[in-house]
Amino acid sequence: MQFVVMFEDNASHADQRAKHMAAHLAFLEKNLGRVKIAGPLIDPATGAGAGGMWLVEADSAAEARKLVEDDPFWPTGLRKSVKILQWKQVYKDGKRLA
Repeated sequence: MQFVVMFEDNASHADQRAKHMAAHLAFLEKNLGRVKIAGPLIDPATGAGAGGMWLVEADSAAEARKLVEDDPFWPTGLRKSVKILQWKQVYKDGKRLA
């Protein structure tokens, strides 16, 4: 199953991002089989960071949540909220999927 994980950042812990970025990126690389895509969300009006998004391959939402909680960013307080939604892809490379 695939899950979209949406993160909202906690502005009061923004200083934690730079301190833990190397460990966060190493975590993503270690889990490249499960975290298919990842990146920051940016407010187009201000250019400010607004959180992040992952596309995760997992057997359950609970497994996706465990992955989130294993990320070195998790214990820092940087994440204000996390939303995990199951995703079903129906369109790819200009074609509708069966």
